Amino acid sequence: MSRPLTIGEVINHLKGEFPDVTVSKLRFLESEGLVSPRRASSGYREFRPADIDRVRYILRQQRDHFLPLKVIKSKLTAWERGEEPTTPPAAGAPPDTYFATTGVTMSAEELARAAGAPADLVSRLVEHGVLQPKQGEDAEAFDDDDLAVTRAARRLTGHGLEARHLRSFRNAANREADLFTQLTRALLRHGSPASRRQAAEILADSAQAARELQDGMVRAELRRLLGD
Repeated sequence: MSRPLTIGEVINHLKGEFPDVTVSKLRFLESEGLVSPRRASSGYREFRPADIDRVRYILRQQRDHFLPLKVIKSKLTAWERGEEPTTPPAAGAPPDTYFATTGVTMSAEELARAAGAPADLVSRLVEHGVLQPKQGEDAEAFDDDDLAVTRAARRLTGHGLEARHLRSFRNAANREADLFTQLTRALLRHGSPASRRQAAEILADSAQAARELQDGMVRAELRRLLGD
């Protein structure tokens, strides 16, 4: 952003993420002391990148956490003291990418061939609940996610783990999904396209952040095992 934006330009800039944002909304935030854009010599408001980050933070706190302005203002005060950042960390892939699927279904035999795995590994993964296939017209049907799981399981069993050992990953995945469901229950209950899109964004980013969190923790433990 090479120059400050007018209030109208800020609205256009934020509309993609916040369809309901209006000029009166930004003016209200200013009147409540939550944002303080500079004024040009002409009297028009000038929103700089830090102002826009601040507005975005406020709107996200209202939308995602249903926080009242009084609480948001206290969080902003903490940010100004350097105690809490308002600029969000870089997000992962958007939901359209994260949840993308080819829509292709496979039999157990086709899954094994696509994953480069023995046929009996697929049956053992199903037996221990690691894979949870859908019931097709004539037999169990597997999809893209099952293929990713089977490929990873093939690598782990190649190092000596057994299918039954991988059950703990399924249990952890279920607990994680339940935890993230709590973040979006109200949005999904609302049922509007906008709320479902918002829920998808939260779920996709949360899932990817959780992977990074786990990777960092496991890597640190393994590094200690190797003596740093």
